[in-house]
Amino acid sequence: MSKLNVLFSFLRFLTLFSVFLLLINPKFDHVTLSAEKPNLVLAIDNSSSIRHLNQSENALDIVDKLSQNNELSNKFTVSKYIFGEQLKLSDTILFSESQTNISNAFNQLSQVYKDTNVATILISDGNQTYGNDYEFITSKYKNPIYPVILGDTITHTDLKIKQLNVNKYAYLKNRFPVETIITYNGNNNINSRFVVTSGKTTVFSEAVSFSKDKNSKTITFTLPANRVGVNSLKATILPAENEKNIINNSKNFAVEVIDQKTKIAIVSDFPHPDLGALKKSIESNEQRSVTFMNSNNTTSQVNDFQLIIINQPDNKFNNLFDELNKENKNRLIIIGTKTDLSFINRINQSFTHEITNQTEDYQAELNLNYSPFIIDDLDFESFPPLKSNFGTVNFSAPFETILNKKLGNVSTNQSLLVTNEANSRREAILFGENIWQWRAQSFINTKSFNAFDNFIGKLVQYLASNKRRSRLNVEYESFYNGNTNVIIKAQFFDKNYVFDTRETLNIVVKDKASNLEKVFPFVLKNNNYQIDLSNLPPSEYSFIVRATNENISKSGVFQILEYDAEQQFLNANVTKLSQLATNSSGADYFVDEVDNLINDLVNDNRYATIQKSSKNTIPLIDWKYLLGIIVLSLASEWFLRKYNGLI
Repeated sequence: MSKLNVLFSFLRFLTLFSVFLLLINPKFDHVTLSAEKPNLVLAIDNSSSIRHLNQSENALDIVDKLSQNNELSNKFTVSKYIFGEQLKLSDTILFSESQTNISNAFNQLSQVYKDTNVATILISDGNQTYGNDYEFITSKYKNPIYPVILGDTITHTDLKIKQLNVNKYAYLKNRFPVETIITYNGNNNINSRFVVTSGKTTVFSEAVSFSKDKNSKTITFTLPANRVGVNSLKATILPAENEKNIINNSKNFAVEVIDQKTKIAIVSDFPHPDLGALKKSIESNEQRSVTFMNSNNTTSQVNDFQLIIINQPDNKFNNLFDELNKENKNRLIIIGTKTDLSFINRINQSFTHEITNQTEDYQAELNLNYSPFIIDDLDFESFPPLKSNFGTVNFSAPFETILNKKLGNVSTNQSLLVTNEANSRREAILFGENIWQWRAQSFINTKSFNAFDNFIGKLVQYLASNKRRSRLNVEYESFYNGNTNVIIKAQFFDKNYVFDTRETLNIVVKDKASNLEKVFPFVLKNNNYQIDLSNLPPSEYSFIVRATNENISKSGVFQILEYDAEQQFLNANVTKLSQLATNSSGADYFVDEVDNLINDLVNDNRYATIQKSSKNTIPLIDWKYLLGIIVLSLASEWFLRKYNGLI
């Protein structure tokens, strides 16, 4: 056999062998090794209390020292976070935030570093202005925490108004209660005086005394409500001799005095959890009171109430509806599984409900174009479904939908909660029951009933009033505490009362003390315009909201009370930070012990680099070189045969 034939045989064998390999398609394991360093988190307190305690430079020096240390960088993957109200991944540390929530910072870190090996250095004074007690956060955050304690640890003599409790509203000619808790930090016996002033007038005064053992006192008293509007007051505990921090000796507070109360009747002939939930939500605003009644004893008292809520009516409610129509009274009707739909269709002039004798569970979907008043999205789609009658609702009068029915993930375009206005009367209809579950779910979502109660409160406020609808609606508080966000919301509608996103709204804010005016633009957010005025200093302000393209405006007044929660502290909270370190199997350090912290972390065997292997199974068909071999061998054989005249 010639050498040429041997070469042809070899090329043909190589081709067939490669093809057979592709048909069999064997698989190979490819193992790669990687080294994973443990994480080192620097959680830096960015609140203004650090600056107030003169610890800004110490904190920045500590951050630089930890970030630039080569031993730490070689052993750990270092990440820097700052926190005040919220945790943020940032290198900009200004010590400017007005609130501190250490507990929330660790809650967020627990989500980021879940099931990972991480050491956490907390650089803070340990003074938290709100939130859950961070001392016990180790039940959720399972990693060691190393607090670096900022601030003076020496105990100084200090008198402080720790807490002041007062209702937001009071009624004209009544007296409203005030409760004040005063604390003393010191070793000597002292005498002082607690004073409450309104302007330059003293409205309450009481002598107080403290000692090392008797270091707190609760003072409860009442004050008269003699003037309608916002009444601003100031509570002060006179400072002791040589007291270092006198900022926390005073606290401003305010009470809005009103001259009437909105009365609401809930009429039902049977008990239901919805009724209690509505009462709780409505009466969360002290301007409103709720009375429970049944269909037999309401008719003669209709004019005693600004709003009647009717729960699942039947024929027994006939006289009540006649009286409501006669007096043209506002109402909220709840239609559920026990409602007599035949009676509703006969007595009501604005809609008819198809009768199928079947029920369905519907979830809620917010209508972002609802115009009569501002509705915040409470994450309605996370709420449990309401039990509702199955069937089409046909409206014979103009109506506005707040919530639509949603069946699973499908929008039905059927109304769940609507309002309508006709002949100077306002009416709302809720086509479902078990709204009490919404209030419970809202608490689970936000850890507070406030969001749901505000939603019901806005609905009740709209129904209890007969004011003419405005194209520009502005929502604001009469006064804001200095430690809360000053948010003003607005809605603007076109001439057909459809929410208009094209308009530009501006607010002109005037400080009544200095007569200084500032103009701020509103920002469009979801279904309303918003402006955050939290940077304004404490004072009394008047404002005008104007629409740029049309001659429409709304005016009002509000007050920002002076209070800086971050300036209430005199020392670092050493006890809590030390306990936090102990509970998490970490250790606490002071400013001059950072070198010890670095040495302890570098030599801690709990933080070791982990070598991880990753196995990747690769089929031979993915190996492109084999296809190249087949092409090359076939091409070579063809070329040689052609060259030698065999083709």
